[in-house]
Amino acid sequence: MKIKATLERIPGGMMVVPLLLAAVLNTFAPDLLRIGNFTQALFVDGASTLIALFLLCTGAQINLKSFGRSLGKGATLLVTKWAVGAAFGLLAILFAGEDGLWLGIAPIAMIAAMTNSNGGMFVALVGQYGSKEDRAAYSLLALNDGPFLTMVALSIFGAMGFVNGLFSITSFIAVLLPIAVGMVLGNLDENMRSFLERGSSMLIPFFAFALGMSIDFKSILSGGLSGVILGLLTVFVTGTAGYFVFKALKWNPIVGAAEGSTAGNAVATPAAIAAANASFASVVDIATVQVAASVVTTAVVLPIYVGFLVKRLEKKGYQFEQNQDSDITDENSGNVSKQITSNQA
Repeated sequence: MKIKATLERIPGGMMVVPLLLAAVLNTFAPDLLRIGNFTQALFVDGASTLIALFLLCTGAQINLKSFGRSLGKGATLLVTKWAVGAAFGLLAILFAGEDGLWLGIAPIAMIAAMTNSNGGMFVALVGQYGSKEDRAAYSLLALNDGPFLTMVALSIFGAMGFVNGLFSITSFIAVLLPIAVGMVLGNLDENMRSFLERGSSMLIPFFAFALGMSIDFKSILSGGLSGVILGLLTVFVTGTAGYFVFKALKWNPIVGAAEGSTAGNAVATPAAIAAANASFASVVDIATVQVAASVVTTAVVLPIYVGFLVKRLEKKGYQFEQNQDSDITDENSGNVSKQITSNQA
């Protein structure tokens, strides 16, 4: 059986197929792999560990001479994602009805879902379609985890005062440390860099499966149509914005699109906001289920959307080459753009 070749023919297949298989399994037979010991540790509880190892392997590929560009890409992604999500949140606040909802969506749910992104989803997609420099951009994206940027948006809009204690510098450092360790090892020893490079692509299907084991399709039903709409807005608005911003800057646009998701930890953001300001208490329950529905919707739709964008780029003459960081030529325009790379093994 040619399993690997089949997966590679599917856009984003190394991530999408394991993730969807796990999501189906988690929805209809959630306890099948939750039997403890090594099975549960690898297939259910291992996402964070596997992603951390992926980041370490990725860090080893970072050349300190080009790290500044990675930070620039990370900052661009962070600002684009936040600005678009905050703008839609402002619209929701301005045009909310008497029930406090806009298009059936709670403003805090819209800001929480659209400014937060799924780090595991990002590293999986960029691990397949991005360069080493692109993957290192994740080092700055940890800032949009949790309610911090939602609080910033709300405080700017005057909806509430800025509240301290919702962003932990320790948590931010904890995300950066695996990348930093890998970067040190790779820059000290070229053999270690080559050794760790294999992990960058090998780990993707494994942590994608573990991520899928946290997805329950029933969340879409409980969140209702409004939650699905929120997820679609997150994918097609924030993802498309990132795509065109990166394209305008002559960077790999797929990396920009890979930010169009909502992370699972965003589900807790409405409750955190309501705890800081009681005026949001009336919508906290519906906001929570809407964000949960957005998490599931983006996890399913974003890889498919990215696959569509990849095919679109290929039709325009962009070529995906494995493990290279070179230049390519857009056959339609003759302009030289940075190489969009695929790191499938």
